[in-house]
This record gives sequence, C-alpha cells and structure tokens, in this order.
Amino acid sequence: MNAGKWIKSTALVAAAGVLLTGCGLSSAGSYVPPAGQGSISPLPDLPGNPTMTVTSKSFTEQLILGKIAVLAGQAAGFKVNDLTGVPGSQPARELLVSGQASVLWEYTGTAWLTYLGHETGIADQSEQWQVVHDQDLEENGILWGKPAPMNNTYAMAVRSEAVEDLGGISKLSELKDLDPKDLTFCVDAEFNSRADGLNPMLELYGLERGNPKSVPDTNVGLYDTGAIYSATDNGACNFGEVFTTDGRIKALDLTVLEDDLGYFPAYNVSPVFFGEFSDKYPGIEDVFAKIAPLLTDEALQEMNLEVDVNGREPADVAFEWMVAEGFITEP
Repeated sequence: MNAGKWIKSTALVAAAGVLLTGCGLSSAGSYVPPAGQGSISPLPDLPGNPTMTVTSKSFTEQLILGKIAVLAGQAAGFKVNDLTGVPGSQPARELLVSGQASVLWEYTGTAWLTYLGHETGIADQSEQWQVVHDQDLEENGILWGKPAPMNNTYAMAVRSEAVEDLGGISKLSELKDLDPKDLTFCVDAEFNSRADGLNPMLELYGLERGNPKSVPDTNVGLYDTGAIYSATDNGACNFGEVFTTDGRIKALDLTVLEDDLGYFPAYNVSPVFFGEFSDKYPGIEDVFAKIAPLLTDEALQEMNLEVDVNGREPADVAFEWMVAEGFITEP
C-alpha cells in the first residue's frame, strides 16, 4: 500500500500499458452516481467540453479517493475520464507524469521514497509535503495541491479494552514503562526486518529487541498484514502494526498510540496534478483545496470501513461523503 510496498516499475508499467490498451482509457469500475451542484460549481470561462482524467491505485482507500476526484471534476464542469483502479503505484504515477491522467491523490511519503528516490522519510508532515512539492515541480512539472490532514502511515495500536490494564497507555514513549511480559507485538515479516521497521522503533523508544528484560524475541509474533488487526483485537499481542486510516481500527475498536517522538514518516495524501493541466485550468486546484481539509484519518477510517467491512461500493461511499459535506447534491 504505502511505506515502500511496491513491485519493480518495469513490470507494473507494462501492466498499465495492457490495462489502457485493453480498456481504451477507461476503467471497468467507472460507475459513479449522478450528482447535482453543491459548493463545487463549474469553473468560470471553461472552454467547450473540457476533459479531466482521474486515476488512482487499486486498493480501497485509493478507489474512494479516486471517486471523490471524479465527482469533484464533474461538479467543476469537466467531462471526466475515470481511470481509477490501476494496479500499483508506479503505473498510476506513470499515467500522471506522461499526461495520460490529469489528477491523482498521492501520498507524500510514497513520492519521496519511491518516486523521488530518497532513502528515509520525514516525520514532520508540513516539511515532508513541502520538499516533495518543490522537487516534483522542479524535476517533473508535477504540481502538489493542498495536503489533507489524513496521514496513512504505520502506527502501533492496542485493543481499547486493554488500555486501562496497560496503565492507560496512549503514546509510544510509554512502552518503556511496561513490564516485559506486556510488551508483546504483532507485525508482518517486512516490518519485522526492514531497516526502518520494528527494531529501530523499539530502540528510539528506549527498548531493546532480544533483551529478556526489555523485549524478548518470543514477544514478537509474525502475521500476514491483514491478520494483525484481528490478532491484536483477540489479545494474541498487546500491540499490533497498523495503517492509520484502515477501517478495521474503528470496526475492532483499536486505539492508535501517538508516535510522540516522530519515528514514522509522513504519508499525507494530496491531489497531484499534471502540470500542463493545472496551468490550463488553474481553478481546479482551488476545487480540491476545498476537499482536502476534510479528509481526516477518522473520515477515511469510516469510509474504508464501509467498503472493507460492510461490503459497499467505493463510488457510493464517496458520493455520500461528498453530499454530506455539501460539495455536491443528490439530483
């Protein structure tokens, strides 16, 4: 999803080429409900039949964000080509950089580490957005719009009913105050072994992996990423590795611990525009700047839950959120 989980770009770009060739620049999941005008209205002085092409990656959150962009574009007066659901980060990025797509919701950390080639992320959200904005504009002519508060990064979570038994824990710096028997972790294999994963996190927060008086190796259980949420909820461990906007956090009533020393890099989402498109239609950045501030961790947890837990369509969830926030109306 994020945090460097991507496959070699050559294979994915080839896959994207097949997708576009086979679909003629359209998406199999291009449905969105019809929308009426709300606080987003057609941009002034648009030429006849202006076109905007929206792309996204294929996981739930990206599908929802992609449909939000489609609805925003339609309300702003564009004929929208829906290319949401591209398999992988690199193919979606390639569509934007090549100008085959006009806009993509993207994560600052993904751009910094994966596209721009840096080895370590930046925890400060404003700083991370600014350096990505500056470098991508200078090197690639890609414009990063106003970032959203939502930050889909790694975190450690605990089942809420255990918080009191663990001394009312609310932040990672409090881990070192716990008895070693309570310092049990559920993580996936990648986070367990990566250079910016579990071991350096423990070290930053005053703990030592493999030390019987701190975090014995037997205290760390390895799980598939999706199984970590239920394992944490069921008490297989006290602390599970999660992504902060995952709907299962809300569904299972998990409590995310504050990363108070800033270990995890920032992954704020922003609307990212092909430069020539934003130059031609400068008002489109303002449209997305209205939307971005309302995309919080809590909002995305709720929308992701509706799709992943309750089985609803991303387009319907995006539509209802856009209506609820007044951006569009039901016709």
